[in-house]
Amino acid sequence: MVTAGNHVNNGCCFDYGNAEADRRDNGAAHMNAIYFGTAGPQHGPGNGPWIMADLENGLFPGGSENWPPTQRAWNNRFITAMEKTDGTTRFTLRGGNAQDGGLTTVYQGQLPNGYTPLKKEGGIILGTGGDDSSWSEGTFYEGAMVRGEPSDETENNVHANIVAAGYAA
Repeated sequence: MVTAGNHVNNGCCFDYGNAEADRRDNGAAHMNAIYFGTAGPQHGPGNGPWIMADLENGLFPGGSENWPPTQRAWNNRFITAMEKTDGTTRFTLRGGNAQDGGLTTVYQGQLPNGYTPLKKEGGIILGTGGDDSSWSEGTFYEGAMVRGEPSDETENNVHANIVAAGYAA
């Protein structure tokens, strides 16, 4: 997704992705959404905002609720945020300045304990948590969801096209 790095809060949860189909919290691993904001079980590097995975009943900056050393804050005006998973064992979080440069991988590794395999239900959410929580703030510009797991090369090309689009305030 492309989102605003200057319009976030610590409410749960400014998400985009796959969630429950019934507006209830159906338990861990029932979501696979990208989260962008300053919420979480603990704070990461800087003042945020951060790119994390919302897998239901947890925001994950990496393979646990602990912060991997590769995580970072994203405070550019426009942010590209990506999350992908094979759905069974691993996931990746990537981000970049949507106006310039390339993507950075902030986490690549195992899904958290208790989240394998994911139990995707096929609901699509934007700007809210899977259990219909509505405390988040954020700006969504555009996004895409794909079947399967795209290659890093494909994601790099998508990001290059986003940069070439010329986002400006």
